[in-house]
Amino acid sequence: MRLCEIKNCEVINIRNCRRLGFVADVDIDICKGIIIALIIPIPGKFFWCLCREKEFVIRWCDVKQIGCDIILVDVEEEECIVKCKDC
Repeated sequence: MRLCEIKNCEVINIRNCRRLGFVADVDIDICKGIIIALIIPIPGKFFWCLCREKEFVIRWCDVKQIGCDIILVDVEEEECIVKCKDC
C-alpha cells in the first residue's frame, strides 16, 4: 500500500467503533525507514477552515488492521489527542 492510498483511508477506533477521521499525515523515522504514527486532524470549532487546534496522533503499534478503505486502531482517544503546532 502506498502513502497516498493510506491518506484515503478512514480511521476507526475498535474500542468504541467511533470514526476518528481520515489520515492527513504520517510520521516517519527516515533513519530506520519505519512509520512511527498516523496523524488525523480534529476539526476546530471556530477556525476550522484556517487551521486545526488538535489532532489524533496514533502510534503505529496501535494500528490493528489496514483494509482497502478503512484502518482499524485500538486506542484510548484522550491519550492520543495532541495540540497542533500549525496555528
